[in-house]
Amino acid sequence: MLLTIDVGNTHTVLGLFEGEDVIEHWRLATDPRRTADEIAVVLQGLLGQSPLLKGADISGIAICSTVPSVLNEMREMCRRYYGDVTAVIVEPGVRTGVPVRMDNPKEVGSDRIVNALAAIDQYGGPCIIVDFGTATSFDAVSAKGEYVGAVTAPGIEISVDALAAAGAQLHKVELIRPRSVIAKNTVEALQAGIIYGFAGQVDGIVERMAAELADDPDEVTVVATGGHAGLVMGEARSIDVHEPWLTLIGLRLIYQRNTS
Repeated sequence: MLLTIDVGNTHTVLGLFEGEDVIEHWRLATDPRRTADEIAVVLQGLLGQSPLLKGADISGIAICSTVPSVLNEMREMCRRYYGDVTAVIVEPGVRTGVPVRMDNPKEVGSDRIVNALAAIDQYGGPCIIVDFGTATSFDAVSAKGEYVGAVTAPGIEISVDALAAAGAQLHKVELIRPRSVIAKNTVEALQAGIIYGFAGQVDGIVERMAAELADDPDEVTVVATGGHAGLVMGEARSIDVHEPWLTLIGLRLIYQRNTS
């Protein structure tokens, strides 16, 4: 079985593949202070608790990370606890098959390249990936499978935290859809602003990106992923498909490219 690990700024998502299928998954808070030994304890605890994995062996590990300090500890964890398992870490020198057409390709986060590969493999190009994470990231991939550009906006959680910190009469609210757009209380007014505001942002940015990406914007497939994608999916008209495991799928593909 292949263990895939996507380390984001806020959350770390782990998925276990049997063939092409995700058979088990977990979401953890990303803690830059966690050592290699602590990561191993958490990982082995999760693997040991799953009823699906009794007697299962990890045959490979694929990792990408946007947090350098965590990546270093992940690397050490693999060396100490899974030394006999082939590990592929997405970094310079690893084959992805995705040409990066940016002014400085080194600035592009590894997770964005991984997502681009998965989107092209699953849905073809041209496509736009909307990743609802710490930031809301919009990545453009050409019909040829090239990573051609991006938009980065503040994420939902960051925006909620900033609003609660700056407004004396405001506070954090549960991120759910309100009863209506025109709210009757402060909590639902905040929820409406968050949900419908971000849906409008997504539609506006995607429309402009698609117009630049293809002669016929209708040919562009828009793929949503990330922890908060489900909040906006039903309200953003521009999103075609929701793939929660897009990054994990990309890690599986990169592992295959670099080990086969």
